[in-house]
Amino acid sequence: MTSTTASTDEASPGPGTVGGIVGAPTAARAAHLARRAEGGQDSAPVEITAPFTGLPTATLPQATDADVRAVFRQAREAQQAWAARPATERQRVLKRLGDLVLRRQEEILNLVQIEAGKARIDAFDEVSATALVAGYYGRHSAKFLGARRAAGVIPIATKAGEIRHPKGVVGVISPWNYPLALTAMDVLPALAAGNAVVQKPDNQTALSALWLHELAAEAGLPAGVWRIVLGRGSRIGDAIVEESDYLCFTGSTPTGKALAEKVAGRLTGYSLELGGKNPMIVLPDAPVAKAAAGAVTACFSSAGQLCVSVERIYVHENIREEFTKAFVAKTRALKLGAELGYGADMGSLTNAAQLAAVSAHVEDARAKGATVLTGGRARPDLGPLFYEPTVLTDVGEDVKLYREETFGPVVAIYGYTDLDEAIAQANDTEYGLNASVWSGSTAAGWAVASRLKAGTVNVNEGYAATFGSVGLPMGGMKESGVGRRNGREGLLKYTEVQSIAVQRGVRLRPPRVVPGKIWARGMTVGLRVLGKVPGR
Repeated sequence: MTSTTASTDEASPGPGTVGGIVGAPTAARAAHLARRAEGGQDSAPVEITAPFTGLPTATLPQATDADVRAVFRQAREAQQAWAARPATERQRVLKRLGDLVLRRQEEILNLVQIEAGKARIDAFDEVSATALVAGYYGRHSAKFLGARRAAGVIPIATKAGEIRHPKGVVGVISPWNYPLALTAMDVLPALAAGNAVVQKPDNQTALSALWLHELAAEAGLPAGVWRIVLGRGSRIGDAIVEESDYLCFTGSTPTGKALAEKVAGRLTGYSLELGGKNPMIVLPDAPVAKAAAGAVTACFSSAGQLCVSVERIYVHENIREEFTKAFVAKTRALKLGAELGYGADMGSLTNAAQLAAVSAHVEDARAKGATVLTGGRARPDLGPLFYEPTVLTDVGEDVKLYREETFGPVVAIYGYTDLDEAIAQANDTEYGLNASVWSGSTAAGWAVASRLKAGTVNVNEGYAATFGSVGLPMGGMKESGVGRRNGREGLLKYTEVQSIAVQRGVRLRPPRVVPGKIWARGMTVGLRVLGKVPGR
């Protein structure tokens, strides 16, 4: 039986707190942040509720199509002055922002918990990721964006190089599950590259994005360079796609495909981080206790509502029984709760649709013969959207959760005897976002990792090693997405590269007095010599 904490503290919430939760920001503070969104002040506002309690957190204005197009026009004007600033000046804004996030983390930890229903330790993951991203681009973006020399066609006579230009105005559509971290990962490098950004965060967790937006202004970001609009995708999605010079989207694979089709007609670029059905392979030499503990974090952080969360575990039969026993015990020991503090290990799901989807997957598995080793039920006694961390076995291929992404605190365990078969099973999915390998040997773990078809693979970790290594590119293979965030690639995708070559002295076509055949022979000799020059 999973242990629990009370859904709220014994004290009553103070007057005007959001979500009816002790320690929450005031309703006035939430309303102040909501007013940072642009457009839609008088059109069909939406009331958002807290997953922990079901009580209101904020009333948010919803933009119209015309609102969004006007915001893009204004952003385009602001972008030119921002792009004209030295890259070193832009990166200093990001560095200051990262420092502010760390200093002011208590308020945003509360906001993320209230909006997304996370345990506080999972909310802190967002704070740390945001600080890491801001610091990384705050130190390195000017270097990445600097002009780069290249070998010219004829040494000395040809001076060649490339320079980078910002795309213009980047459209960013952000999901509800990691409202602070994914805002930072997508918006900050776009700004560092000299772009303006128009972001549409999900309504459910919009206050977290608006909080970072406010801190960016304090850090020195000029007004109008980063603009936030709120609204339903069905009403303003077309405007964002049609007005963006580059589109960055995080969400479901079907929605990503639909957006890609629309963007393709405009011949503008895009990056998409989409779904995942992420596997973990536990090799026979893996330290069982560490692997079991790591699996708990990999599967149940943010209640499994994490794109890189593990949903399938393949364990060698030699240690399967031992691993399963340890993993189930550690899962049962998790403490669920709805407190604004570090007392709970796991929070709730974020919305009713997700609770329904998780419940449907587990009940379908039960009906088709799967065994629920622990969990497998909602916990309305804790809050309206709580669901116990769930471990299953005996899951057949006819079960929905065998292939479909659950996006909740549910994982299935499978045994294997042949490593090649385990790797094949791990790769037997339309997705390819993240994977995890556990081994007593770093070399063996790396070897298996290199055979997995996933954009990121962690050895002796679930997801945090690659997620936190912001100098590494992060993204999906197959139907898990296109493009990468983080690292050099996560910045340069927001730029257009321009090649410039200056020719001096030697001509690249024969003068009239030299026969073409003789010219070609001479050039052939020259090309052979150039082929032996190091660095060409």
